[in-house]
Amino acid sequence: MRRSVTVIIPAHDEEKGLPATLDSVLGQTVPPDRVIVVDDASRDRTGDVARQYGVDVARPPANLGSKAKAQNHALPLCTTELVLAVDADTVLAPDYIERILPAFDDPDVVIAAGNVQTRFTRTVWERGRSVEYLFGFHWHRPIQHLAASPMVCSGCCSVFRRDVLVAAGGFPERTIVEDIDFTWTQQIAGRRARYVADAVAWAADPETLLYLRKQVWRWMAGFCQNVRLHTGQLIRHKPMLALWVLLAMLEIITAPVWWSAPLVLTLGYGHPVGETLAWWTAAELVFMIPPLVYAARRRKLPTWRVLLNIPCVYPNKLVNLYYAWKAVTVELLLVPLRLSQGLTVYEKGRGATPAHKKTPTTTRPRHAMP
Repeated sequence: MRRSVTVIIPAHDEEKGLPATLDSVLGQTVPPDRVIVVDDASRDRTGDVARQYGVDVARPPANLGSKAKAQNHALPLCTTELVLAVDADTVLAPDYIERILPAFDDPDVVIAAGNVQTRFTRTVWERGRSVEYLFGFHWHRPIQHLAASPMVCSGCCSVFRRDVLVAAGGFPERTIVEDIDFTWTQQIAGRRARYVADAVAWAADPETLLYLRKQVWRWMAGFCQNVRLHTGQLIRHKPMLALWVLLAMLEIITAPVWWSAPLVLTLGYGHPVGETLAWWTAAELVFMIPPLVYAARRRKLPTWRVLLNIPCVYPNKLVNLYYAWKAVTVELLLVPLRLSQGLTVYEKGRGATPAHKKTPTTTRPRHAMP
C-alpha cells in the first residue's frame, strides 16, 4: 500500500535557493501528494517563486520567528499519513521518499530521516562541515541506528507520522531545535526513530564564520536545552539514548584537555614540540581517516579530495567547542539559576543565497565536493 505524503517547506527570504529544493521535491521517483511552502512573511519573492511551481503557499500575517512555528502554521492543512519537513535550502536525492517510506512499515516508527551531506564545499567552513557530516553520518549514526536509538532525526529532511505529530501538539516550539526535542520525546514514550542511510539529502551550510557562529550557537544551545528537559526521563526510559547524550556531554567537557595536551606536555613536562605534535596528530588521524575513506567510497567521492579537507575541520571544531561550552554555561547553569532565559531567538545559519550561487537543477548537486 502506497503511503500518502505531504511536504512542508518553511521559507523566509528564500527566492534564490527555493527553486532547487522544489525541483528536488517535485522530481521524486515517488512524488508527494501535496507540497506546502510556508512563506513566512518573506520580504522577497519567495511566495511568487513557489506559486510558479504550482505548489500550495501558506503565508502568515507576520513573521512567526522560528522554523517550528512556520511548520505548525501548515500542519492543519495536512491530511496525509506522513509529513516530510524539508528546509528551503535542502536538496533531496530523487529517490529520497522512495527509500525512506519502508521505515514506516514498522508501526512503532514515528519519525525517520536520511543521510545529510553538504551541498557546497567552497569555503573553509563548508569544507570543514563536509568532513563532519561524512564522519558523523557514516560512523555515529549507523552505530546509533544499530542500537535503535538515533540521537536526532535531522530537521532538514525528517518524515513524521502525522497523527502522532498532531497528538504531540505539532512540531515542538519549547526549545530552539525541534528535531532533537521530537526525536527524544518520542523515544522516551516508547516509539521508534529511524536513520535511513540510503536516503540522501544535501544541505546548504554556512559559508562564512558569521553564519556558522549563529547556526552552531543555536544547535549547541538547543542540544543543552533538551539535555536540561529530558535527561532524567532518558535515563529511566531510554538508557541507550541517554548513553549517547552523556557521551556527547563528556566529549564537550573533556575537549579542552585534549586540545591543550600538546601545549601542556611541551611547556609543563618538557616533551619535544615535534614529538608531541606528531603523536597528537597521529591519534587524531587514526580515528578520523578510516571512517572518512569508507564514507568517500560509499558516497562515490574522490577519497583524496575528502582527505585534503581534513585540515578545514579544525577551525569548525574550535567554533563548535566555544559554543558548546557557552551553551553548557548558559543553558545548564545560568538558566536553572534563573540568571538567564537562554537562547530564545531563532536565527538562520545562512544568509540569502546569491543568484550566482544557486544550486544547479540536477539529480545531484554537481558541487557536493570541490
